[in-house]
Amino acid sequence: MMYLLGIDIGTSACKAAAFTRDGTEAASAVEPYSVAYPAEGYAEQDAREWYAAVCRAVRAVAEKVGAGNIAGVGVDGQSWSCILCGADGEPLAPTPIWFDRRAAAQCERIKQAVGEDILFSVCGNPAQPSYTTPKELWFRENAPDLYKRTYKILQSNSFIVMKLTGEYTSDVSQGYGCFFFDMAKKRFDADIAREIGCDLSLYPDLRDSFEVVGRVTHAAARETGLVAGTPVVAGGLDAACGTLGVGVYRDGQTQEQSGTSGGMSICTEKCAPHKKLILGVHVTGGSYLLQGGTTGGGGSMKWFAEQFGASFAGDDGDRSVFSKIDDEAATAAPGSDGVVFLPYMAGERSPIWDARAKAVWFGLSYSVGRAQMARALMEGVAYSLRHNLDTAREAGASPDVLYPAGGGANSRVWTQIKADVTGLPFAVPNPGSAATLGAAMLAGVGVGVWNSFGDAVRDTVRISRTQNPDPSARDAYDRGYGKYLALYESVKNLY
Repeated sequence: MMYLLGIDIGTSACKAAAFTRDGTEAASAVEPYSVAYPAEGYAEQDAREWYAAVCRAVRAVAEKVGAGNIAGVGVDGQSWSCILCGADGEPLAPTPIWFDRRAAAQCERIKQAVGEDILFSVCGNPAQPSYTTPKELWFRENAPDLYKRTYKILQSNSFIVMKLTGEYTSDVSQGYGCFFFDMAKKRFDADIAREIGCDLSLYPDLRDSFEVVGRVTHAAARETGLVAGTPVVAGGLDAACGTLGVGVYRDGQTQEQSGTSGGMSICTEKCAPHKKLILGVHVTGGSYLLQGGTTGGGGSMKWFAEQFGASFAGDDGDRSVFSKIDDEAATAAPGSDGVVFLPYMAGERSPIWDARAKAVWFGLSYSVGRAQMARALMEGVAYSLRHNLDTAREAGASPDVLYPAGGGANSRVWTQIKADVTGLPFAVPNPGSAATLGAAMLAGVGVGVWNSFGDAVRDTVRISRTQNPDPSARDAYDRGYGKYLALYESVKNLY
């Protein structure tokens, strides 16, 4: 039996999974690690802990399926890292991760020196302190000795690829974290890098995410249990691999994020940036992903269940609290009898980009019960999705079908609400880890298991159910969405 190995470097844990050619997950393992918050605005991880977790997880999977049966390895990972690597391949410092904002001052200086409009015209994204570029300048100014010793700056997936193969690479899907990445040309712009003050020689050449960039070394084989010589592809951004893992690779197809956070990724053939969204190159290489990322999602429901789940207890103890909340939310009418929820539990990202934003329940009264509050929470997350989709349409994107990824897709009630609010059908893939499957698909295309991503999706992704919008709910949700937009405008100055 032949397997493809996908490795996911998430924020809280590494997952490794082996898949058969038909997309069946044959074995998997998860190894957690920590996030450190040494100061206000800081969030950092030790890349050595990532690799140690990879070694443990991969060894567990390889022992189950047989290391000699693994035909290729793909790695996906979190975005906007800034891993300073020495010539020996070891990280010189903890890496600030995707929500670290220590480099706010550096980001402002870049915008003033180069101009926000010029930066946006090149990289297709608004300049944010959490991106890789201002973090590089932060290290240069605050840790000059470490910066001088830096051989290469890597991302999460390229660091793991380097540890497995000894090869230093960058991939195009992670390029969007650099202000000097030319989005239209899919390459670094040396003139902009120089003007910003970045050392372009520290960044490896860009490679396609599915390109075989090296093979497992003897040292890595001893550490991971893999067979030396196993091909490894460049890999890519976790969100992009997750998008591929639910079958999104053609123009107009859209992944809906139903995990802890929410959002969407629209596959588009056009390089069509929008200042309120995020644009990147898809791991398939030939198209782009126009993305919206929100803090409201499954995390909001997890918080609700933790705080109020005991009130849903009953005799049917075998059913999860989430299932009970689903059933009760289904008894409330669309629009939740006028109750509206702003799901800004940790500030909000796109399209409002307001770090001060707070969650709000509006419209409570003595006639409101748990059912309306639970449904309003679900509807609020759905409104945030619609807000991002409407913003993407301003950039010329044309979302048609939504393919959800994450635990929230298991809720038929919530998925139907999202379909009704957005007016778009949902095609729900079989449950599983979309990111690791997407990484494994990159490996499969890279080593020739499939000739195209269309072939890979055809063989691996199966739709378990389709949920279409209910036209009778449209008016109620149009009114609710109008309230949702107006409510934020009314309260934002109070934050």
